[in-house]
Amino acid sequence: MHFAQDYSKTAWIHSLVDCTTMLCAPLGSFIGNRLSCRFAVILGGFMASTGLILSSFATSLENLYLSLGVLTGIGFALCYTPAIAMVGKYFCKRKSLAYGVAMSGSGIGTFILAPVVQHLIELYSWRGALLLLGGFVANLCVCGALMRPITLKEEQLSGMLSVNEENTYNKQQNNLNSKSACKPGQPIRTDCLNSCVFFQSLQEYSFFLMPDFMVLAVSILFLAYGCSVPFVYLVPYALNVGVSHQNSAFLMSILGVIGIVGNITFGWLTDRRCLKKYRYFCFLVAVGMDGLCCLLIPTLQSFPLLVPFSVLYGYFDGAYVALLPVVTSDIVGSQYLSSALGVVFFLHAIPYLISPPIAGWLVDRTGTYTAAFMLSGFSMIFSSVLLVCAALIKKCFRTRSGSYSTNSDPKLQIWTNTGETDYCVTADQEPKPV
Repeated sequence: MHFAQDYSKTAWIHSLVDCTTMLCAPLGSFIGNRLSCRFAVILGGFMASTGLILSSFATSLENLYLSLGVLTGIGFALCYTPAIAMVGKYFCKRKSLAYGVAMSGSGIGTFILAPVVQHLIELYSWRGALLLLGGFVANLCVCGALMRPITLKEEQLSGMLSVNEENTYNKQQNNLNSKSACKPGQPIRTDCLNSCVFFQSLQEYSFFLMPDFMVLAVSILFLAYGCSVPFVYLVPYALNVGVSHQNSAFLMSILGVIGIVGNITFGWLTDRRCLKKYRYFCFLVAVGMDGLCCLLIPTLQSFPLLVPFSVLYGYFDGAYVALLPVVTSDIVGSQYLSSALGVVFFLHAIPYLISPPIAGWLVDRTGTYTAAFMLSGFSMIFSSVLLVCAALIKKCFRTRSGSYSTNSDPKLQIWTNTGETDYCVTADQEPKPV
């Protein structure tokens, strides 16, 4: 208990950090697109470090809400989205493995820093620990300075685009030029500049018109609700069924470590040639398996039975976390990846904020954890089923359009099949050396 407040009020600090980080993820994408990912990460590292240092001098809980919850959360948001987007720009052939290694950093950091921070609190109190963490987080500025932007040559960009994407890109550029008030050879005016910025912003978020992305966005709302409940209520449930405090904490350690293994190994597996074109369905399997594990929790009443749950849930949780940016990139393309990731992380914010209280209310009303875990499991399974249905509907439309083109015009059939094939493998193509 700090500042004469109970634990329920101090727990809001952690919720504010997570919620602010996700809510401000589009801001990180916007700054990264407008200026550079390097600038966004450096600015975010400075804000996060400043928030932690100011928190060490806080005199009330409200001060911690602003400095640690809001300021540090915004700083983390400016760092997180551009850093993840940079991976998609650097890697193409081994994209899943690269994202797996990158996403495992948060798990490794949590696993290492948790005992370190506890030791710092015992040595220097929580104020001293926050001050030292502020200096440690300032190294994000150094990490941001090392993020060298990549500038692709025009012929390399053309080689990476498929026929359909290149035509779409050219049409978007022509539409942008025709709608803009800026004309070549004329002096730049204020209304001209504002018009250019407005249409560029619309172009950056044009992926909202993609049906595939909209389906993914809806599924993420259910996914984010379901995946947060086990992390919050696994330990209380284990204690409720008679597991000791030490073994209950060990379950979370297993879940975290196996999650790191899932990040890397599942990323490596989905980069294999036999699975590379099925990454979308591997993502669905990982989400569905997480949901199935949650449905089985109420039947696990002892520590030996809960250990396999921690292993399976941790592995598939790490798997879907590694594949989420890859699937997003495959849907929207590398051109819109940064903005799309900002929206994807933004959609996690509200479910992360409301799912623990809803699960807690269910526990209070029913007296057991069964309803809470059931709702979590069905939420993730519904997310997976929604994506499966969307994929099946899309395949049916493709089959119908393919049969129509076959019966109508042979030339149209060749063009349609080529366009579809190129579009499907665009994310895996790389510029070949001459």
